[in-house]
Amino acid sequence: MRGLIRTISAAVVSALPAVWCAAAPAIGDAIPAGAVKMANVDGRKLSISDVAGAHGTLVIFSCNHCPWVRAWEDRIIAEASDAAARGIGVIAINSNDPAAYPGDSFAEMQARAKAKGYSFPYVMDATSEVGRAFGATHTPEVFLFDAHGKLAYHGAIDDNARDAAKVSRHYLADAIDAVAAGKPPALPETKALGCSIQLRGK
Repeated sequence: MRGLIRTISAAVVSALPAVWCAAAPAIGDAIPAGAVKMANVDGRKLSISDVAGAHGTLVIFSCNHCPWVRAWEDRIIAEASDAAARGIGVIAINSNDPAAYPGDSFAEMQARAKAKGYSFPYVMDATSEVGRAFGATHTPEVFLFDAHGKLAYHGAIDDNARDAAKVSRHYLADAIDAVAAGKPPALPETKALGCSIQLRGK
């Protein structure tokens, strides 16, 4: 009976549709879907590999409409600038389905990036392929990879989305400091908080 159950379970898993999501990479895992080209707000087609820096790569799953993103947005912009200055490539990815959230359309992404002065690529994951490969579930959700392309930090920006003045633990900033110095972060993983990503095809 147990063998039959295992066989049926395997068949069910193999028959799952393409919308099935991978688990998030574990600390030490390589960058998933690094070669997938996505449309940047400036019209270029970019992949995560295209923006990789000599000292690492910061991948931020983001969007326009989410109030959590907006609460953290200025800090995200500041951390992205700091990371880039220290040789860490940065890319923000919108994997949301604009049919579910019209405010996350490509035109709205372009307007938002211009209004906020994004200095990093902000790309549309047009099939949600990259979001699925990362197992990304929230916006914002960050994945920081080291110089060897191995995941060093995954999770939230810091411990207080509502009030920057009351932040006591700067998760991403501390991780960037460590990775830029070629060291593993003291805290490699935290819980990502924010809006649920609405992948295409779900």
